[in-house]
Amino acid sequence: MNTKEKSLKKETEKQEAQALQARENRWFEEMDHLFDRMMSRGVLQPFRSLWPDWAPFQPDLDVRVPRVDMIDRDDELLIRAEVPGIDKEALRLDLAGDLLTIHGERHHEETRDGDHVYSSEIVHGAFSRSIRLPTGLNTEAIDASFKNGILEVHLPKREGAKRQKIEVK
Repeated sequence: MNTKEKSLKKETEKQEAQALQARENRWFEEMDHLFDRMMSRGVLQPFRSLWPDWAPFQPDLDVRVPRVDMIDRDDELLIRAEVPGIDKEALRLDLAGDLLTIHGERHHEETRDGDHVYSSEIVHGAFSRSIRLPTGLNTEAIDASFKNGILEVHLPKREGAKRQKIEVK
């Protein structure tokens, strides 16, 4: 076996090992996402320290799934999503029935020839977050804006769906 074949075999083995570690790490991501829905974020984070070699393969869920605030105002529903480091052009909103989906992508910054990356923790790639909307919104008059890494979506309420104050007797 010549040097080129040995190098190719070594690179193939390295890629296979990385793929295996990435597949095994998906279990942690799935469980973390499940626990995030039921409890606070990062419940499984302490267990990840048991496998420090997996750190390069752990995507940051906070970036891939943006955190969202939904604020019910008298005349509108305001949705704010954290999407730091994303360009406005890389964001897209889709509305299908009562499901609003935020799509985005953070592009990988290319390295120059001769650069040696000591650490790479910034997550790159596509993300999406779907939000089920309540009834009574005027989705024809939706308005969205983006500033300083915060996406704001304003959904006005229909006349009959506006909040009413009821006097307690």
